[in-house]
Formats: sequence, C-alpha cells, structure tokens
Amino acid sequence: MAKLTRRERIRKRHMRVRKKVFGTPERPRLAVYKSLKHIYAQIIDDTKGVTLVAASTLDKEIRPRMPELTKTQEAYEVGKLIAKRALEKGIKKVVFDRGGFIYHGRIKALAEGAREGGLEF
Repeated sequence: MAKLTRRERIRKRHMRVRKKVFGTPERPRLAVYKSLKHIYAQIIDDTKGVTLVAASTLDKEIRPRMPELTKTQEAYEVGKLIAKRALEKGIKKVVFDRGGFIYHGRIKALAEGAREGGLEF
C-alpha cells in the first residue's frame, strides 16, 4: 500500500468532512483554508454556491500588523474579522468546515476568534 502525501491526507479528510457539512441560507458554512504563509476564511451558502463573506491575512485590516503577530495570532484576528463582517450582513449561526485540517493550532485559533467575535457554531 502506497503512503499518502500530506496533501492527499488533507484532501481525504476534507471529503469526509464535506459529506456531513452543508451550508444553508439560515446556517451557512464557514470554510477555512491555510497555506504555509496565510489563512483564509469564507462564509458560503452552498444552496446558491455563493460566498457571502470572506477574510484572510491578506486583508488591509490585518496586513500592517502581521510582522508583530505569530501565525496563530493572525488566524485569531482573521476569525474576529470574519465574525465582524458576518454580523454586519446579519449572519449569526454558521457550520464550521475545517477544510480537512486537524482542529488544532491555527484552525482552532480562527474558530475561537470567530466565536469571540459573535458567531455561533
């Protein structure tokens, strides 16, 4: 049996999670993606296939402070930012899609930031 690469393992976990997680207009999906340098979050209505809100470490609000923050702190800030933007659009409840990544470290920090910002999972 061939050993799976890191990317293949993440993809396999992601497909397993996506079978169960689906965003509706009442409770859209908070999808997370992380690369080596950045972290991205989107709130998606899967019935229409539309991104309602998005935030990442590339946003103007977070970008200037990045040199003084760790990656985990950046993820926390992205979580707070996406929660703020979601509340402005009237979104309070979401379904969390960790994107195949293990719920630990930066993914956990983003989720905690979003919860503190006012989103309910």
